[in-house]
Amino acid sequence: MPFRNREGAAVDPVPYLVVASLAFLLCFSFGPVYCLALGSSLPVAVAATTLVFALVAVGAYHQMVWTTRPELHGEVPAVQRLHRLFYLGVLFALVFLALSLPLLL
Repeated sequence: MPFRNREGAAVDPVPYLVVASLAFLLCFSFGPVYCLALGSSLPVAVAATTLVFALVAVGAYHQMVWTTRPELHGEVPAVQRLHRLFYLGVLFALVFLALSLPLLL
């Protein structure tokens, strides 16, 4: 079953599936341990992590599937792709660092 945007056009599901999978990985890798380190119980930690993952997955679906316009997609210049990858790598490293700070204390 192809993913369709709000106009009914078929949309490539791979970017959304990658983002949702990475969100699942990050949320359930850090979420419960992070919440337990802050003093919550395990059921509350898992519920909070599930809620955060669901919100991220819904947001990604809205942006990458529901409101996308495939007819406007084109090739992005290599320099722009390299800059985007660099900034995303820095952001990813900062997120990991921020998530591990409470565990170090």
